[in-house]
Amino acid sequence: MTTETRKYFVRYEDEIEPEKSTCGTRRRLVSTGDETPAYLHTVNITGSRAHYHKRATEFYYVLSGRGTMTLDGETFPLRKGMMVKIDPGCVHSSEGDHEVLVIGVPDIVEDDVFFPDEA
Repeated sequence: MTTETRKYFVRYEDEIEPEKSTCGTRRRLVSTGDETPAYLHTVNITGSRAHYHKRATEFYYVLSGRGTMTLDGETFPLRKGMMVKIDPGCVHSSEGDHEVLVIGVPDIVEDDVFFPDEA
């Protein structure tokens, strides 16, 4: 008997339960337990607490809405179609009402979220 191992999976965003995160409400499209080197989440942001990661590099792609993102003290306007790369150690937060696709490398771990106001 042989065991078939799929080299793919398919997910639908509307079938994933939303959960609270540091940045808002996220849906984990690819994440912990998927045995992948990265994560992919959609996040609805209405305001986030300033934080940083020591290991993860994140890529934010704005899907809809508007707002601002602050990166190491510098603020940028956000709009649909904008991409932001955030390296480890960069303190970031976001204001407004927008949805982003976040890709992070390596895979997300909850102990890689740090708050500068708690340092």
